[in-house]
Amino acid sequence: MLRSQVLFSFRACLAVFALMLLSIGFVATPAQAQVTAFKQAVAEAAAKDKDISAFYQANKYKAIWTGRNNKDRQRRDALLNAVTNAADHGLPVSRYNPEQLKALLKQAKSPRDRGAVEVEMSRIFLQYARDLQTGVLTPSKVDSDIVRSIPHRDRLSYLTNFTKSSPKRFFQALAPTAPEYARLMKAKLLMERQLAKGGWGQKVPAKSLKPGQSGNAVVILRNRLQTMGYLKRSSSQTYDAAMQSAMQQFQTSRGLNPDGVAGPGTMAEINRPIEANLQAVMVAMERERWMNRPRGKRHIWVNLTDFSAVIMDNGKETFRTRSVIGKDQSDRRSPEFSDVMEFMVINPSWYVPRSITTKEYLPLMQRNPNAVSHLQVIDSRGRTVSRSAANFGAYTAKTFPYSLKQPPSRGNALGLVKFMFPNRHNIYLHDTPAKNLFSRETRAYSHGCIRLHQPFEFAYALLAKQTSDPKGFFQAKLATGSEARVNLKEPVPVHIVYRTAFVTAKGSVNFRRDVYGRDARIFKALANAGVQLRAVGG
Repeated sequence: MLRSQVLFSFRACLAVFALMLLSIGFVATPAQAQVTAFKQAVAEAAAKDKDISAFYQANKYKAIWTGRNNKDRQRRDALLNAVTNAADHGLPVSRYNPEQLKALLKQAKSPRDRGAVEVEMSRIFLQYARDLQTGVLTPSKVDSDIVRSIPHRDRLSYLTNFTKSSPKRFFQALAPTAPEYARLMKAKLLMERQLAKGGWGQKVPAKSLKPGQSGNAVVILRNRLQTMGYLKRSSSQTYDAAMQSAMQQFQTSRGLNPDGVAGPGTMAEINRPIEANLQAVMVAMERERWMNRPRGKRHIWVNLTDFSAVIMDNGKETFRTRSVIGKDQSDRRSPEFSDVMEFMVINPSWYVPRSITTKEYLPLMQRNPNAVSHLQVIDSRGRTVSRSAANFGAYTAKTFPYSLKQPPSRGNALGLVKFMFPNRHNIYLHDTPAKNLFSRETRAYSHGCIRLHQPFEFAYALLAKQTSDPKGFFQAKLATGSEARVNLKEPVPVHIVYRTAFVTAKGSVNFRRDVYGRDARIFKALANAGVQLRAVGG
C-alpha cells in the first residue's frame, strides 16, 4: 500500500475514533446524541473516498444536503433536478439513479441513515459534475489514437466551491461553455422530438434518382427532404428544380459533392436513420466535454472527418482549406490531439520517417539500389552516402543504419512549406505535389500528416499577424530555393479533432462519415456506461 493511502486510512480511522470519544466523553442530550451519531455515520461512509473524507473533515462533518435549513434544501433540490434531467446532456442517468436517491432520502429516519445518504449524495454529485464537465469516458481507453489530455478538475474543489455558490448557478456552469455544445444540445432535443414522431419517414426505395424523374420513389424522397427541413411543403411528384436545390443543400450539409443528383453515396446518407444521426450528435457532445477548456482566441481547427483545416479568430472562421488525412490503416490513421504551432519551414527537406524507410523503401532498394533515386541516403553523422557504397541487401528493417532524405524541391513529398507543432506523433500540416487528391469527396490517403490544398494562403493568413506584406515575405523566402525556418511570433494552438456531427453558427446541423469508425466505438462505450437514445414527445 502506498504511504499516502496508509496516511489516508489512518486519518479516517482517527476521525471516526475522535467522534466516538466525543460521544462517550460526556452525558449528551438527545439532540447532541443525534448530531454525534450523524457525524459518526458521515465519517464512516466518507472513509472510503479520500476527497469526500477530506471535505467532511474540514467541514466538521456538517450536512450540506440532508439538513433542514433552506440552503441544504436548495442544494438537495438542485442535485436531484440535475441528475433527473441528465439525459438532456446525453449522460447516463442510471449512473446517478435519481429515483433510488429520492427513495433513500424518504427512508432515512435515523441520524445514521441520514449520514449515509449525505455521503451518497456527495458521491453522486462528484460523479455527475465530472461527467458533465469533462466527459463520461476516458478517450484513450476507447481508441488509442485519441490522444487528448482531459482537463479534469480537482474533486475536493467541486464540493468546496459548491457550498460557497448558488446551487442552481453552479450546476448551470458545469456544462462546456463553447457555443458548439449548446448548439449540439439544441439539435439533440429537436431530433429526439422527431424520433418520437417516427423519424425521417419511409426510406427511399431506390439506389439513385436524378432531376426529371418521377414516381413513388421521388415522392418518398420529397417527403423525407421535407421532414428533414430541406424542402418546403409541396405536392410535386417530379424531381424538379426545387427538389434539386433542396438536395444540394442536403449534400452540402453532409460534405458531399453538391450536384443535386441523388447518386448511391447521397442516397445512403438520405436513408441514414435518425437514430444514427442522434448518436453522432451525442458523441460530439461527449467530445466537447473532453475539450472543455479555452481553445485560444486564434486557433487552428482540423476536423478529420470534414477533410478541412480552418483558422479561427475570436470565434469566427477567417480561413478555410481542404485537407487530406491519414489513410484508414492501423499505422496511418491521423491521431486526435492538441498542440501549439511554433513555426513553418519554407522549402522543407523531407526526412523520411523510419517506418516508411524500412517498410516501403528498403525492400525496393534491396531489389534495385537505384530505386527511389530522388531520396538521399544519410549516415548517422548526417553525411550523404553513395548508393554504390551501401549494401542494402545486408540489412534488415531493424539493422538498417541509414536514414533517407529528400532535398527541397517542387516534387518534395512535403511540397514547398510545412507547418510545425512538434509532437511525439510526428504529425504536422504541409503542402503536397499530389494536388489531384483534393478534388475527391473522401480524402484519406496520407501516412498520418495533414496535407493542405492551399498551403501558401494558409501561410499568408498566419504571417499576417507579424508582417505587413505576408505574401511578399513568403514568396521572397520561397524564391531562394533554400530551406528557411520562420518562427511565429505568437504561437497558435492546433486542435486536430474528429467530429461526425457539428452545427454551424447559423444553426445548420452537419454530419460526416465515420471515416475511422471511432465514433461508433465511442457510442458503444457510452451505451455500456448507461447512455441511452430517447424519444421526447411534446
